Order: sequence, then structure tokens, then C-alpha cells
Amino acid sequence: MIDLHTHTLFSDGAFVPSEHLRRVETLGYEAIAITDHADSSNLHILIPNLARVAADLNPVTKTRLIVGVELTHVPPSLIKPLTIKARELGAQLVVVHGETPVEPVLAGTNRAALEAGVDILAHPGFLSEEDSVLAAENNTYLELSGRKGHSLTNGHVARMAAKTGAPLVINADAHDSSDFLSAEMAEKVGLGAGISKEDYQQIRQNMKDIVSRV
Repeated sequence: MIDLHTHTLFSDGAFVPSEHLRRVETLGYEAIAITDHADSSNLHILIPNLARVAADLNPVTKTRLIVGVELTHVPPSLIKPLTIKARELGAQLVVVHGETPVEPVLAGTNRAALEAGVDILAHPGFLSEEDSVLAAENNTYLELSGRKGHSLTNGHVARMAAKTGAPLVINADAHDSSDFLSAEMAEKVGLGAGISKEDYQQIRQNMKDIVSRV
């Protein structure tokens, strides 16, 4: 198992990074990204501290900890400069909190994230076909979410991706131990969104490719 979108108590999750990592290590995870919610107020705090603990933990754990961040409810005009700043600070993975149907995310967030070249557009809601084409062109991964509420538009996102060739990932958006996905549940998230078993295997490979790259 790999998950590329999770949260610790440094935003709205339950655990410090060490416990977070240990919880998924016991579940046999290959890798996990911690992507706490961020804007310009805390970007400079989250990323260097997560990089520090990743440097401590990765040599002594079976599960690889990836240094990530989720830009959340950031005005679209600020997404690109904050993406650049996050990478300068050491983020290995930049996620943007997309236009989920259950939160008041500003219109234009999906497009701004794609134009900024982020790694993953999380729970992008009623993603337009034009934006899905841009995701395919920029190799930005669209997320099928295991999280309640955000998962409502998984089927739509999967259809857009199939139509345009945009790559997909499946993440839990986990905040505590009850959210972590088993391999069986991750497959159900994908199949429930209407993808085939073959496409699910491609999603698994997509996630392995991201881990290899970072």
C-alpha cells in the first residue's frame, strides 16, 4: 500500500509524524506522504520540520515517509508562488485541495493548481473536461478519494480521466487510524468509481512511480 495524502496533528490529524508512520508501518505500507494543510502562514514551519523527522525516521523504518504539503483554500492567484516556495523549502510532493463538492473552495482552484504544475490535485469535484485535459498534458495526478464527502464525485473524476488520459491516484485523505485504507478498501474505492481492475492496477503503478521519482 501507498498513500500520498494524509494529515497529522500539525494540521487536523490525530498523530505526530512518528506515530502516524508507525501506524501504517504495522499495516504493511510501502510509503506514505504526510501532506498537512498549509498556506503562507505555516508553509515555512511544516515542511522543514517534516523533512527533519523524515531524515530521522526513514533509515530506521520499513515504510518510506515522503515530505509533502497540501495547499488548502489558497486563492488561485497564490497557488503557483506557494507551490514554488514549497519546493524550495524541501517538499517532495505538492498537493492542492481541489474543488470538492462539500467545501467552499474558490472556483478556479483546480485550474490554478494544474497550471502551477502541482503533483496531485486532490478531490477535484466536478472537474471540467478542459481541466482534465490539462492534467493529462502536465502529468498532474487526479485523486479518487476514500474520504467521506470528497468521494461523492469520484465517479465523475474517473470518467473525465478515462476520456482525457489524465493519470489517477487513490488516497485516503487520512486524519486518524480509522481512515487508513487497506489494499482491499483502496480497490473498492477505485472499482466503486467505475474503473476496471486493469485500470486499478495502473493506478497502483502510478503511485509506485511517484514514490520512485521523489
